[in-house]
Amino acid sequence: MNTSIVIADDHPLMLRGLTDFLTSKGYNIIGSAEDGKTAYNLIVKLKPEIAILDIRMPYMTGLEIAEACQKNDLPTKVILITFDKEEEVYDQALEFGVFGYILKEFAIEEIETCISQVVNGKPYFSEEIASYLKASTLENKPEALDSLTKSELKIVKLISENNTSQDIADELSISVRTVDKHRSNIVHKLSLDNKPTSLSIWATINKDFL
Repeated sequence: MNTSIVIADDHPLMLRGLTDFLTSKGYNIIGSAEDGKTAYNLIVKLKPEIAILDIRMPYMTGLEIAEACQKNDLPTKVILITFDKEEEVYDQALEFGVFGYILKEFAIEEIETCISQVVNGKPYFSEEIASYLKASTLENKPEALDSLTKSELKIVKLISENNTSQDIADELSISVRTVDKHRSNIVHKLSLDNKPTSLSIWATINKDFL
């Protein structure tokens, strides 16, 4: 658990609480900040594996930091903590390549699971977010699923269970290259952004239909 982490939140109690909790669990907290600009400068300088950021901070928001990290090809994976459930904010998080999205009321309960998945390249977001999005936008089976072949549906189901391309290749006795080709075709058919997390999150939200 030597994962290097920068934490930023403009609420001192939240910042201290999360920092103390993760430190007690053995994580390597290499920097913290109470505003977005300081947080971004720390990310640029220290290049942590993970940045845990509040969305709404002075000078730069968590979303703006995620966008800047993406534009500048920084290796840091961003996890956002927020009270926001708005679909527009969530869509922006996906657009900027955010790997984790946790509601603040569940931060302490979910943060370790989130970090564990994100470190391994798997997206994580609060179940409350999935439930909210499903209730507001996914009342019926997505029509796009009908365009997928049986093999593609099987792969989407495995993706929804947080399997990596290597996991899927092993399960189906095919090459990783073949899995990645299927993933590319699925992304095209579902009209998703070609971001690392987009298909995984789409599959997780829609797993009840698979």
